[in-house]
Amino acid sequence: MEKKLLRLLVSLCFISLPFLFKGKKMRENLVIFFSKGVLATLVDAYVVGTKRVEYPVRPFPKVFRTNILYDILFFPILSVIWVRISYNDNLLRILLKSLIFSIPMSYGQWFMEKNTKLFKWNKWSPFHTFVSVNFTLFTIRGFVGLLKLLDKVKGKESITGY
Repeated sequence: MEKKLLRLLVSLCFISLPFLFKGKKMRENLVIFFSKGVLATLVDAYVVGTKRVEYPVRPFPKVFRTNILYDILFFPILSVIWVRISYNDNLLRILLKSLIFSIPMSYGQWFMEKNTKLFKWNKWSPFHTFVSVNFTLFTIRGFVGLLKLLDKVKGKESITGY
């Protein structure tokens, strides 16, 4: 069952890619995508390395201790979507929209941890997921804002056209 769930997730991610990485905002979305992939991989490596979370069923188990599918595909896609829907919002709306992602992610991981072998939480909880998802979302959002500010200062065409 777990491998079928992972295949379904991979399929959904690959189906979404053409819709996210087309048009004039492709460069901005790629910056978000790859930045989030790096950040998620670093956070997950720490969490797995400190034995807070395990991934009993994962792609390439002999090579990676983390689930690279989540780190370099799923979470980056969600970040691209989140930045796109929240970029021009004020702080309150940004916070509210972050809940659209972090609450279902926390509940979904809790449910999957209880009912599948995709996750094994040792020193982890839905609250930890909630905090880590928000931390990475806001870190990437801040990074994109910094790039936009630097582009304005240099007078170049903005890297973030949201």
